[in-house]
Amino acid sequence: MKKLFAEFFGTYWLVFGGCGSAIFAAGFPDLGIGFAGVALAFGLTVLTMAYAVGHISGGHFNPAVSFGLWAGGRFSAKDLVPYIIAQCVGAIAAAGTLYTIASGKAGFVIDNTRASAFASNGFGAFSPDGYSLQAAFLAEFVLTLLFLLIILGATDKFANGKFAGIAIGLALTLIHLISIPITNTSVNPARSLSQAIFAGGEPLIQVWLFWLAPILGAIAAGFIYKTILQNHKEA
Repeated sequence: MKKLFAEFFGTYWLVFGGCGSAIFAAGFPDLGIGFAGVALAFGLTVLTMAYAVGHISGGHFNPAVSFGLWAGGRFSAKDLVPYIIAQCVGAIAAAGTLYTIASGKAGFVIDNTRASAFASNGFGAFSPDGYSLQAAFLAEFVLTLLFLLIILGATDKFANGKFAGIAIGLALTLIHLISIPITNTSVNPARSLSQAIFAGGEPLIQVWLFWLAPILGAIAAGFIYKTILQNHKEA
């Protein structure tokens, strides 16, 4: 249960900090943090929680990461469902908190007919810059694959584990710097689901892609690392 609570709070912080920065701070007149600020916010959430609770649960905070670690031989299959449930509940709870805070401003409404509504992900007309389904799928697949390779490498027992959280946090920042215009950046199915639930409409209909592409990319990374990159002495 401690591991599941750690995943709950870690994913809660990721969504609250990352999506919260997009909802409240990105477009604030004159002082808005913009894409770079949102990207950094997502990276900082993972970096801080990796050191706060990573030693308890492994610091996944993302169903795709759990699948990737399983494929890489670092995580038990029997723990996949409990971890994913904890991550999704944490993400939805954070989105609910964001919705409650946002509702405290007069005139607040989620316009789910436009891209990035309530920090949701999307493709086609719901991509921030109009990228197609195929482009969105490829971006999410490749970026999640590379994210998992970084995670697997940085947490390898032959690596300097003290700096793993920094490498992983910076990787997520870079991923957002690349892909916010494409899909509003997912690489995390729980983060996508939580925002889509509150946005509703087309963002919720499109959320399947932001489960499928990241999980497939993560699984591919797990097998690549285990079969090609992993130090044979570790096996």
